[in-house]
Amino acid sequence: MEKALVIGASGGIGRAVKAALEARGVEVTGLSRSTDGLDVTDETSIQRAIEGLSGPFDLIFVATGALVIEGAEPEKTIRAITAKAMQDQFAVNCIGPALVFKHTHKLLPRKGRGVFAALSARVGSIGDNGLGGWYSYRTAKAALNQMIHTSAIELARTRIEAICVALHPGTVETEFTRKYANAHPTVPATNAAQNLLSVLDGLTPEQTGQFFDWSGKPVPW
Repeated sequence: MEKALVIGASGGIGRAVKAALEARGVEVTGLSRSTDGLDVTDETSIQRAIEGLSGPFDLIFVATGALVIEGAEPEKTIRAITAKAMQDQFAVNCIGPALVFKHTHKLLPRKGRGVFAALSARVGSIGDNGLGGWYSYRTAKAALNQMIHTSAIELARTRIEAICVALHPGTVETEFTRKYANAHPTVPATNAAQNLLSVLDGLTPEQTGQFFDWSGKPVPW
């Protein structure tokens, strides 16, 4: 039976991904801050939650992330940025997944296909940025994309069939995006989960280190 590990399994997308995998007959281990004390901003808690796990996992899916942290809304102007808000965004949206990769990549199969995927966002794309604003969130997600790309290079040295990618899920109907969807079309988390898993199903090791949207299209860096 296939095995999967979902980090952030109590959030909207994480919960839906876990349920979709279980519906496929996959044996899923779900970890989150609310149920397991895994806080991506605290490396000790990550290590504590991971150390008792028995791999290998065919899929490690990181569904953590935050847009508004401690009331700091996305900035509309450079005049609104603060060091604290930017540090918080990096801690959750880049450093957190990086620490998760540090402690979980060894749980991917040494032989055969294995996937590490982390939720990013199209607004983290430098090439696709035509609107500006959202400085802290954009830069943290751009940094996450670089982390994923760099991690894929290292991972391929010991696991040649491994795939390490960043994913843009689209605008999903969760508390995360409720205030910011505006005119963007949204999809339920259950649909988003199916879309993302379909993308992962179709990836090959030659596509490791890349950034894809929910439909499988590459997103510019």
